[in-house]
This record gives sequence, structure tokens and C-alpha cells, in this order.
Amino acid sequence: MSEPVPITDLKELVLFLGTAGVIVPIFSKLKISPVLGFLGAGALLGPFGLGQLSSDIPWLHWVTFPNKEDISHFAELGVVFLLFTIGIELSWQRLRALKRYVFGVGSLQVLLSTIALGAVCYYATGLLLASAIIGLTLSLSSTAIALPVLAEQKRLQSPAGRISFAILLFQDLAAAPILFAVGLFSSGQPDNLLWSFLWAFGQAALAVFVIFIAGRLILRPIFKLAANTLSTEFFMAACLLVVLLSSILAAASGLSMALGAFIAGLLLAETEYRRAILATIEPFKGLLLGLFFITIGMDINVGSLLNKPLTILAATISLIVIKTMIVYAIARAFHLAHSVAIETALVIGPAGEFAFVIIGSAVSAQLLPNSLAQPVLLLVTLSMIVLPVLARIGTKIGKRLVQQKAQADETIAISNAPVNAKSHVIVIGYGRVGQLVSEMLERHDVPYIVIDANPSRVSSARKAGYPVYFGDSSAPNLLHACGIENAKALVLSIDNPKLAEQVVSTARRQKPDLTIVARAVDARHATLLYEMGVDNAVPESIEASLQLSEAVLVDIGIAMGKVLTSIHERRDEFRSILNPKKDQSRAERTEFKARRSSHKN
Repeated sequence: MSEPVPITDLKELVLFLGTAGVIVPIFSKLKISPVLGFLGAGALLGPFGLGQLSSDIPWLHWVTFPNKEDISHFAELGVVFLLFTIGIELSWQRLRALKRYVFGVGSLQVLLSTIALGAVCYYATGLLLASAIIGLTLSLSSTAIALPVLAEQKRLQSPAGRISFAILLFQDLAAAPILFAVGLFSSGQPDNLLWSFLWAFGQAALAVFVIFIAGRLILRPIFKLAANTLSTEFFMAACLLVVLLSSILAAASGLSMALGAFIAGLLLAETEYRRAILATIEPFKGLLLGLFFITIGMDINVGSLLNKPLTILAATISLIVIKTMIVYAIARAFHLAHSVAIETALVIGPAGEFAFVIIGSAVSAQLLPNSLAQPVLLLVTLSMIVLPVLARIGTKIGKRLVQQKAQADETIAISNAPVNAKSHVIVIGYGRVGQLVSEMLERHDVPYIVIDANPSRVSSARKAGYPVYFGDSSAPNLLHACGIENAKALVLSIDNPKLAEQVVSTARRQKPDLTIVARAVDARHATLLYEMGVDNAVPESIEASLQLSEAVLVDIGIAMGKVLTSIHERRDEFRSILNPKKDQSRAERTEFKARRSSHKN
């Protein structure tokens, strides 16, 4: 019988799972990124937190991480799985579309940030080589934190998300040549640094090409074989094998493990196994990323921070400000919008996890004194901690800028709205329902205008030539500017019940005899809208049921005329049930119209 596994060997695993089980639910409930929770847990339980007391207080050994090396190797796999899933969610077509930003914005960001940050460091220390290494190190950003935060905010596919990803991808490509340059200096042969740097970059590109060709040949057969077994276990094993094998091949070629996994993900993105692989990998990625963030938090030396708090905080703020300004300037030079430039700059501003590898190599090679390396690593960690907050701030600023621009653009446009037009229709909301309603009005040559509160949607629609205007549809002055007094009808296509009720109330006060047709969430909402005075409320659930009934009756051979007649009768029955005062309301509006007409005459 084999020897039992020592309990101490499982301590880190149990402690991590316990930490994840506590942090994720609590932070999710508080609507705070779990990334901050993992970082804080690493700082609290790590070697610079309670972990340093474990030698004096024995029981703390069981609830702390005294030694980072015990879990660091597994933590690196978190970034590997992250890049693999990002690759599999992309496609080569999307990646080719980003090449201008990868090699344009990305290369300029690394170059200019290195020069600026290196110059600041040289001014502070007077050490040329150390300043160059620190400048290169701090020019890189955190892929491991930035991408999950953007994904959590559903911003990965936004313009700012795509540009941020392009910059981070170039930084991953540049990491290998930077490490090569550090090794070159440590060997005492830095005579032809530029040529050596380019040579290392060429080697990295060749390695990427080899991994790409090999992946093309073997990945699909591997997953076809695993899928044919109809075994979930074998398919999971194939997923893990591909991720780890591609990472190891990349590492053996001098590239980062994460980049190899990213290439494998790209190759699998075009296959029929894409969705199944994503579902299989997702749990591993989440757990390992949490472990990675804990290891990053372990590098926070609160004691060092307390010794020189103002200096380190000032350095951290300076780092973020310098990089943010550089990224913003480059983004604007590439004709990106202000909102996109600001969001991207705040995501790229903090430093990244590659700093721990590069600084560690430089210290080992005696190119960087440990007294300088520790404060640099501390400010790197602090900047990474504030990245989720900066990303959220960037999103809010970006949305506000987009909204202000839309309001400014529409101030002129809304003044040209057909105030004096007659027999036009006002459509509230330009989502899928509003777009279809507008299309049908256009087909029947009925003039219309649309009000929508989404600035991006309004801008896109106006660029396409549609009469869509930005604004609050419940505001009386906006409805007046859209000519509600001369409008033939008002259509509410929005799925916001409270807003719909506000619009109905405002519209009825401005024009009591206006025909109002509204989208209702359900039968109860339709009844409420009828009570408020709409002419026709269309409950989504009932209308879907009627359409399904029509389709099945026609498909099984019932005559179309009979089906349509019965459907219309049933629809009228529903209207009578939902709006028992329908006939009375119509009579009142008919009488109002007659009085208004006689008054005009």
C-alpha cells in the first residue's frame, strides 16, 4: 500500500480553494471585482503579511502562504489559460484587422514609455543601465488583470477593448526580446544591442510561425479523436494537453507561455470544437487566474510601503500618469475618438506581471541592485491593484464623453426635426423592435422620426442616414421639438415599462387625441397602459403565442384565410379583456376631435 499524501502538501490547495470560495461570492454581491479580493488576500496571507508571523505563531502556518514559490508555478498557468480562451474567442480575420494597432500603437507605446520612464528613473538614480531596464519593464502592462476586468465589464469587444488587447498583444511579443536583452547585458557583450534585439525578435517571429504550422497540422485531428470517444474526460484531457503543450513549446522557443497558448486558441477558433473547448476550459481559467492574483498580492510589502509611503505612492501615480498620457497621445494620433483614447490609456497605464520576471532576471544578473528592485516591484504591484478601478473610471468617462458628443451633435439635428410636419409618426426607441417598425413605416412611405437615449446607437443610425435623434423621450420639450402636436401617431418600442408610462403620460398631456401604440412587457403591463390611454398595447408574450399558433395551423394544412380570421378574432378578444374601457375611450377621443375641429373653424 502506498504512503498517504502528507497533509502539509495539500495545505496551499485547500487554503486557496477556501479563499476563492469566500472572496468570489462576497465581492460579487458587493459588485466589486474579485481581482481586488484575490490581491488583498495575497497581501494579507502572504510572506509580507500574516505569513511572516507563522514562525512565531505556529497555527498561522495552516492559514497563510509563507512561501510564494509553493504556488507560483501553478499561478503562471492562470495567464496561460486566459490567453488561450481569448485566442479561441477571436479569429484570424479579427486579428488581421487589429494589425495596424498591434504594430502601430503597440510598438509606439512600448518605445515612448520606455524612453520617458527610463529618463525619469535615470534622473532619480543616475544609473543608466538600471534605468533602461526599469523603463522597459514599466512600459509593459498587465494582460492578466486588464483582460478579465474588460471581460467582466463586457468591454472586450468595444473599440477601447480591442485597442487595449492589441497593445497588450504586442507587449507579449516584445517580452522575449526584452528578456534576451537583459541576458545579453549580463553576459558582458552588449556591443551590438540593436542588432541582437532585432535578431531576438526575428527568432520569436519564427517560433510563432513554427507553432502555427504545427498547430494547423495536429490540433484538429487531436480533437476529432477525442470527440469520437464521446467521453467528457478524454475531451477535457485533450484540452489540457493542447494548452500545456503549446505553452511549453513557446517557452522552449524563448517566448512567453501565454503567447503559445494564445496561438493555439486562435487556431482552434475556426474549428467546430470551439464552443465545447471554451466550456471545458473556463473553470480552470477562473481558478488559476485567482491563484495568480493571490501570488501578485504576496509581493505587496506593507512594511516597505509604510517606510516611504509618499515616495512610493508618488512614483506609482507618476508611472500611471506618464503612461496614460503617452497612450492617449498615440491613440489620438491614430485618429481614435477621445472616449476610446481615454479608456485605453487608463487600462494600459499600470505596469504588468512581466515586471516580476524581468526585474528578477536583472537582479540575478546583478544588473539591478536589490535596493532599487524592491521599490519598483512594489509600485508595479500597487499600480496593478488599482487597474480595475481605473478601468471602471475610464468606462464612465468614455460613456460621458460619448453622451456629451451625441448631445452636442444632436442639438443642431433636433432643431431640424419636422416640427411643422404633418402626419408623421414618432417612434420611441431604436432597438431591434424600433428598427423594424421604422423599416415598415419607410416601406409604406410614412414619414417618421425616432428618439433614442443610446448615444452610440444614435450616432450609428445617423451616419447611416436614418432620422434618429438623441434625447429623453419623456421630456415635453423634446416631444415638442419632434412635432408631437402635428404627429399622426406615437409608437413606443422600448422595453422599459416605467419610461413607457412616463412617455404616455407626457404625450397625452401634449396631444390628447394622439394615436399611441405601445409595446408591453406582459398582459398586466398592457392593462396599465390601456388605463393610461394608449390606443393599442401589444404584450410580447401574447403576440408570440398568436404567431406560433398561426404558424402551426398553417403548417398542418388549415386554410390561410380561416387561420388569419381566427387569429384576428382572438387578438380582439385579448384586447377586450385587457382594455374593457376601449369603446368608451374611443368615443371620448372622437368627441374631443370633433370639438377641436369645430373650435378651429
